[in-house]
Amino acid sequence: MCRYSSEFESRNCHALLTSEVFLLLEHRRQQNEAKDEIDTTNEVFTRSLEYARRFSEFKNRESIKAARALFSQKPLHKFEVAQIINLCPETAEEAKALIPSIENKLEDDDLDQILKDLQSKKTFQ
Repeated sequence: MCRYSSEFESRNCHALLTSEVFLLLEHRRQQNEAKDEIDTTNEVFTRSLEYARRFSEFKNRESIKAARALFSQKPLHKFEVAQIINLCPETAEEAKALIPSIENKLEDDDLDQILKDLQSKKTFQ
C-alpha cells in the first residue's frame, strides 16, 4: 500500500499527466512567441517541453479527458491513475508490476479492459 503525504492528499493537488504537462508547456511557448518573449529559449523549459512532447501519449484535451474518464469510478488514488495513463501498460500484469499499489484494487479482467480502452484513446501525431 502506498502512502502519500498530506500535501498530496489535498483536494487542490492534482497528479498531472505527462500529456497535460505537454499541453501547458506548449501553451506557454505559444504565448511567449506571440509576445516575442525569449523565455522559451531557457534550456530547462526547452528540455521539459521536449521530454513532455516525446512521452506524451495523448496530444489533445479530448483524448486526455477520455483517458481520465476511464478511471473516474475506479477505487484508485489519483497518483495511481496518473501513473497508469502515463505508462500506458498493455496488460493488468504489466500495470501491477509497474505500480504494485494497485494489486488488490481491480480485478485483472476489469483492468485489462480499461487498459485496452486506454490504448484506443491514444493520439498519434
